[in-house]
Amino acid sequence: MNICFDMPQGGRFNYRVGAVIIRDGRLLAVKNEGSDTYYTVGGRVQFGESLEESLLREAREELGIPLEIERLVFIHENFFTLSEEQIPFHELAFFFLMKPHEGLADVKADFDEPYGKVSISWLPLDKLDEYKIYPEFFKKELRDIPANIKHIVTREG
Repeated sequence: MNICFDMPQGGRFNYRVGAVIIRDGRLLAVKNEGSDTYYTVGGRVQFGESLEESLLREAREELGIPLEIERLVFIHENFFTLSEEQIPFHELAFFFLMKPHEGLADVKADFDEPYGKVSISWLPLDKLDEYKIYPEFFKKELRDIPANIKHIVTREG
């Protein structure tokens, strides 16, 4: 059971985890078929899972290889409105830097999710400005990954 719920006074809370996977100066990113937005491997935390358990499960499901976590790098509080449904979101996301894995060179090019086909791409870190990527702060922050955990708050508009 994913930790995502509607608030009685309106809006939705979402608890999310993401993997920052970097290899040869490129970020592993995924995007949904029909969308131009890239994001990280990861997803919603399930009730009873730790962040780490959730991330390792998501990475295994999406990439088919057992990755290891290096460390937590970003805590992201994101306040936005889902445009299709006009639902205000309060999202709490934790992004972990992953350890290198030799199997990453052979990850499959796409996989299926309940909401459709998802494709995998390796985006050059020095050209992230050319892509629509979530979270947008990756464009700046991944150029020089902070040594300590960085807390970032994003408010739409």
